[in-house]
Amino acid sequence: MGANMGKNSSLLDALPSTQGTLHVVMLGLDSAGKTTALYRLKFDQYLNTVPTIGFNCEKVKGTLGRAKGINFLVWDVGGQEKLRPLWKSYTRCTDGIVFVLDSVDIERMEEAKMELVRTAKSPDNVGVPILILANKQDLPGAREPRELEKLLGLHELGAGGGAGGGGGGGGGPNSSSTPSSPQHMWHVQPACAITGEGLHEGMEALYEMILKRRKLAKLSKNKKR
Repeated sequence: MGANMGKNSSLLDALPSTQGTLHVVMLGLDSAGKTTALYRLKFDQYLNTVPTIGFNCEKVKGTLGRAKGINFLVWDVGGQEKLRPLWKSYTRCTDGIVFVLDSVDIERMEEAKMELVRTAKSPDNVGVPILILANKQDLPGAREPRELEKLLGLHELGAGGGAGGGGGGGGGPNSSSTPSSPQHMWHVQPACAITGEGLHEGMEALYEMILKRRKLAKLSKNKKR
């Protein structure tokens, strides 16, 4: 799927005119299921994928809650170690980050945590909401959201919320961070990219966080006047 790089490069030029379209970057270690999740969201069917060298880019439409009908321009960036330094080029000025996690791969959980924290703490990504897609929940040994919160040290990033059951997105993510705080809102969504379970609920949760961030930023701006 990574061969889409040249074909989609023209989308970069189109970005300024995509009013109302939210820019979302999908990251995660190689083999976490990013591309499978992207094309399940796009086409609502399972497509056999190959490791992404470069990126894939697709416009995805929200289907649930307040995200219904909202357009997300999703950039799925290769997760191989040699490609990860390029992530920062894609996360600049993004509205949200989707970090896809292999919930079964406990051996690489620390590596995933390191990359997630590095991305979250990048100066360009201050305060950007993060959706953690806890993928491969259909497999034996998949860790539950609350355990993943601890393994990834998510509470160090800020006060997240709504990870409990995940299925319906709960009551929406929440954060106790102040408008001026660099902390991140985050949400852990259990999912299965192959069947599509949890993916649209995750995008709904991400949209709610984006709206909340904008509201907090507006409040903060008004207070400074």
